[in-house]
Amino acid sequence: MTASVTRCIFGWLSLVLLAGCFSHPDLKPGRTRFRQPSVLVPAQVIGSHFLVQSKWDKHGPWNFLIDTGSSVTLVSSDFAKFYATERPAIEAPSVRVKGANGNSSVMRAVTLRRLDLGGTRFDNIDALIGDLSDISQHLGIKIDGILGFPLFRETIFTLDYPSSQLLLLPSNTTAQPAGSTIKFNNDQRTPLIPVQLGDTTVFLLIDSGSDGPFELNPAGLNWSYAVPPRPGATVGTLAGDRTQHVGRLEQSIEIGRFEFKKPIVDLTDQLSSIGGEILKNFSVTFDQAHNRVTFSRPDGKVVEMPPKLSAGLAFAKGPTYWRVVAVVPGSPAEEGGVQVGDLVTRINGESITNWPLNRYEAYVRHSSEIVFTFLDGSKERPVVVPIFQLVP
Repeated sequence: MTASVTRCIFGWLSLVLLAGCFSHPDLKPGRTRFRQPSVLVPAQVIGSHFLVQSKWDKHGPWNFLIDTGSSVTLVSSDFAKFYATERPAIEAPSVRVKGANGNSSVMRAVTLRRLDLGGTRFDNIDALIGDLSDISQHLGIKIDGILGFPLFRETIFTLDYPSSQLLLLPSNTTAQPAGSTIKFNNDQRTPLIPVQLGDTTVFLLIDSGSDGPFELNPAGLNWSYAVPPRPGATVGTLAGDRTQHVGRLEQSIEIGRFEFKKPIVDLTDQLSSIGGEILKNFSVTFDQAHNRVTFSRPDGKVVEMPPKLSAGLAFAKGPTYWRVVAVVPGSPAEEGGVQVGDLVTRINGESITNWPLNRYEAYVRHSSEIVFTFLDGSKERPVVVPIFQLVP
């Protein structure tokens, strides 16, 4: 499970998905070309997010996050400067994306002439231009684009989390991957799949753009808890920040033949989904031409979810300090006097620049306490914060 309570800023992409923001009739790339029968691209898994890097000309290299929960591709203005063509006014060069609370954000719509991933080239891609600086700061690596699900419409693609690699095949490839195959609903260009929650079948979005566990909307459902939900991380969305409520179910969740016993879940008022904390246990293959996805895992059919550990703090990250945006009620951090707005300059005596997300989360997972140094006026004040079980 995610070891820390860190402010997540990816949830708003799901709202882009739900907004139906493009009026363009066909979101798939104009053409997808393979220079070899199969393409293998090295990847990084950072904070349960799946990232790939590519370079095909004198510009770049470019870092992309793959988000199966988004129906659009989003790129930075730096990337668009080299590869984007502005849309004619009749094709809505500006797109207003509305969030759940009615707030909206305007993004420019463009066509990307080219985007390469290894030996696969995508031409004429519908995209939006957005500010990716917060995402980059959160992950500790410059993100140049977020690749939505329709980009891969003419491929069979595998997010191989355990091996940290992306496999791309032409959509007419006939070989079927080993594992548990599930049909999904592709009518709205979204990978919605049926899963079994106790005795009930529910539909969940496969959302690699989320770093969370199972996110469940309780509307119309009935379950019991092994551990009741409690406030957790602060999650940033287009509709504004929201507080997670995480707990552990009594019932199992089954994805195909794979079972999660007493899974940890995050309650949501949005579409129920499967986030990166769950997907990272699998190699996940999407075949949009046949509306199916295959989950593969060599380590057995039952997946255990250990206790969710936390320092009790959520941060908005900057280059010189981390600002506390939430303190978990009843946590040791709250009892130690940490407050929203406090600024962290050091962790265990080291500058926060030495603490990328993966290192921080790994430390919290395997340690009993962490020392945060807070800026107090012109002085620095170290505070020892015990690590605790947010969800036993």
